[in-house]
Amino acid sequence: MANWLFKEEPETYSFADLVRDGSTTWSGVANPQAQKHLRAIKKGDRVFFYATGTVKAVVGLMYVTADPTPDPADATGKRVVVTVAPIAPLATPVTLAAIKTDKAFAAWELVKQARLSVMPVPDALWAKVEKMGA
Repeated sequence: MANWLFKEEPETYSFADLVRDGSTTWSGVANPQAQKHLRAIKKGDRVFFYATGTVKAVVGLMYVTADPTPDPADATGKRVVVTVAPIAPLATPVTLAAIKTDKAFAAWELVKQARLSVMPVPDALWAKVEKMGA
């Protein structure tokens, strides 16, 4: 099982929306590197829901309910989507500012490639974020 972080504007789709809906198809990812990450995702993988925009924080936990499938909105057939379901919100959102103050996160894509919308989360960083959000 791998760990991931997905970013979304809460005004577009929030963690509360995901909880309400019970699951959603994570689509609209066009960046080639983010698409590469989406292709590597497997059913059962865990995902942090990161609210971008004015929030800039990890706010919830999700899991992947199915392996990647072709994006029906992509006429080229090159993009994929994944379906996710909520696990739980974090008790305390973990802000980007808090993450940046910890040197353990310095090499993570969230800090180094701020615009990347899908990224892996190493096990050690996953554990740190979970602890910070408890």
